[in-house]
Amino acid sequence: MRYVWATGTHQGRIRERNEDAVFPESSGAGEGPVLAGVADGMGGHVAGNIASELAVAAVTKRPPGDDIEVDDRVLAANAAILERVHEDQDLAGMGTTMTLGRFNEDETVDVAHVGDSRCYLFRDGELTQITADHTVVAELVALGHLKDEDVHTHPQRHFLTRSLGLGPVSVDTDHLKLNSGDRVLFCSDGLTSMLSDPEIAAIVEETSDVEATVWSLIEAANAAGGIDNITVAVVDARS
Repeated sequence: MRYVWATGTHQGRIRERNEDAVFPESSGAGEGPVLAGVADGMGGHVAGNIASELAVAAVTKRPPGDDIEVDDRVLAANAAILERVHEDQDLAGMGTTMTLGRFNEDETVDVAHVGDSRCYLFRDGELTQITADHTVVAELVALGHLKDEDVHTHPQRHFLTRSLGLGPVSVDTDHLKLNSGDRVLFCSDGLTSMLSDPEIAAIVEETSDVEATVWSLIEAANAAGGIDNITVAVVDARS
């Protein structure tokens, strides 16, 4: 299986700085294994940009082919942030999401996830959310206490129930078999808070080039308001 990828990040139209991080930092192609993903530093907290950068550095410290599971990479990111806070108490309170994928030579992808950055699979014209948001509103929806259509107006819609950097953390994992023609999308909530899943799917479907897809999504989120940093990674699986 050959993988073709592109990534992009933008400050958005409102925020004073970009606290997101993405990897790889540039477009490319290869047979795998390949690591790709996004981290969204916790907005409104101390040094969210430092937390996201530390997380990316930790998950990518060892080569993709090393014998280390994706969830262990994310746990290493959590440990790196906690260690940095221990060294510098002025950074106490910083945190980040992390959604990581390792694309393997055997036509599979392993996903590890903490927070509300998402991983989607686009296959045969259908967009499917792979990860579950670790947020108050997602838990309320799961419990039947909140309707999906009310999520975007709920006062606690941005409250995370799980993130890196604030203590011990549990990491969600998924393992997917990929087909040629599949497209995997990683994104921060700066995209999903601006665009609905059908809007994202339409852009992903109509733009075949991965680089164009990334920037079309970012431009659309900015056009819809751009109230947060917007970060996107797209990986195509090709035979």
